[in-house]
Amino acid sequence: MGRMIEGVWHRDESDRASADGRFVRATTSFRNAVTADGSSGFRAEPGRYHLYVAHACPWAHRTMILRALRRLEDVISVSVVAPSMNDEGWEFDDAPGCIPDSVNGARFLHEVYKLAQDDFSGRVSVPVLWDRRERTIVNNESAEIVRMLNTEFNAWGEGEPDFYPAALRDEIDAINEPIYEHVNNGVYKTGFARTQAAYEEAFDALFATLDALEARLGARRYLAGGRITEADWRLFPTLVRFDAVYVGHFKCNKRRIEDYPNLSNYLRDLYQQPGIADTVNMAHIKGHYYRSHANLNPTRIVPRGPELDFTRPHDRDRLSAPAAGAGG
Repeated sequence: MGRMIEGVWHRDESDRASADGRFVRATTSFRNAVTADGSSGFRAEPGRYHLYVAHACPWAHRTMILRALRRLEDVISVSVVAPSMNDEGWEFDDAPGCIPDSVNGARFLHEVYKLAQDDFSGRVSVPVLWDRRERTIVNNESAEIVRMLNTEFNAWGEGEPDFYPAALRDEIDAINEPIYEHVNNGVYKTGFARTQAAYEEAFDALFATLDALEARLGARRYLAGGRITEADWRLFPTLVRFDAVYVGHFKCNKRRIEDYPNLSNYLRDLYQQPGIADTVNMAHIKGHYYRSHANLNPTRIVPRGPELDFTRPHDRDRLSAPAAGAGG
């Protein structure tokens, strides 16, 4: 791991933890927006924007899901970093599943951040939405990029269904909040805790939330009802990594997702939506977590298991069918 300080990369092995041992996620730095009408200063246009992602990263995975669902592959290009982080952070190479930086020719992602802001200080993270015209980073906050992809590029690709419809926004926001706090970020708060108390606090909140989601999905096919929404695509990247990585590597071992009947069937339902399987690269996922966190896995040995089959039939069609065009 590392960080930039006034435009210079520094190797940094310090823990991102507070004094009481709780994991603290760094805030994102670039928060501009692409809009269809260009009122933000960044107009949605085909070929103008580029995504930097890691197959390993659940936050970046969200953006790749929306790019695939919106059929924006020919509108927004992409570069994929190598799964393992080295002393220089995220690196571009020609390993299977990687895509070099065809826009800026960078070898390391921190070079892209420096191009955007010469004196940048902070963590260098994915995803990154880059503007070719202005030669800068528009945004590196996944939740905001997802919403841009959902609505602002509807003149190209496929603009339906709306995964953040106006009628469901309050409910989606209410669902997203505990999922982010206790599941998406909760697995990190569990895995990177530096005291027993911090670990147990995060662990208990994580599984209490998973238990609540299991109950919720007993009565509805998707989190907000009978159609897939943003809330489902924000939860999916954590669920698909859970049994392969978080159970063992992050000590989230009270139960596997496979042990939850509703969550495990729901996970397979989402995985089997058109285009989604192609966004999941389990080799990159496992390779990153087990090889990049030397403090958690000093040997850097990547486990061979578990055997996961997300293509098995699911039972979710016993519940309400999704809205037309929403998949299922």
